[in-house]
Amino acid sequence: MPEPASESTTPQAPEPQSPAPDAATPGRARAGGLGQGPGRLLVLLYGVFTVAAASRSIYQLAAQYHEAPLAYILSAVSGLVYAFITVSLVRGGEGARKAAFVCCAAELLGVLTIGTWTLADPSAFPDETVWSDYGMGYLFIPIFLPVTGLIWLRKRKARQD
Repeated sequence: MPEPASESTTPQAPEPQSPAPDAATPGRARAGGLGQGPGRLLVLLYGVFTVAAASRSIYQLAAQYHEAPLAYILSAVSGLVYAFITVSLVRGGEGARKAAFVCCAAELLGVLTIGTWTLADPSAFPDETVWSDYGMGYLFIPIFLPVTGLIWLRKRKARQD
């Protein structure tokens, strides 16, 4: 009769373990992350505003810069802010939540400042920015979006605690 195979004394490499269910992978939101549930609507709106503000400002900076440079530069800045918030919401995690919260607060400050400035001194803005007149040209979404974002991010923090 053949002898049973003896166990090898060579150490075996441990089998790779699957990542924890809530571990973030690049480019994907965590389960229950910032871009989940109602947060998906925020991601969608911020994504749309990123494309709208960035594409509009790129064209205006390239073709019409001499007409209203301040307005077009501010539109480009708003596009960058929207893009950063979008990426932060999709990325998820506590660091991204904090970064998105700070950016939403800065965005709200920008909308209030530029909105007030455009009403107080219209001659400073020969053309509109995304944030002109508190976002009136965009159905006032630019004034409501950061407020909604701040509320959502604050609720997500409360759920994590």
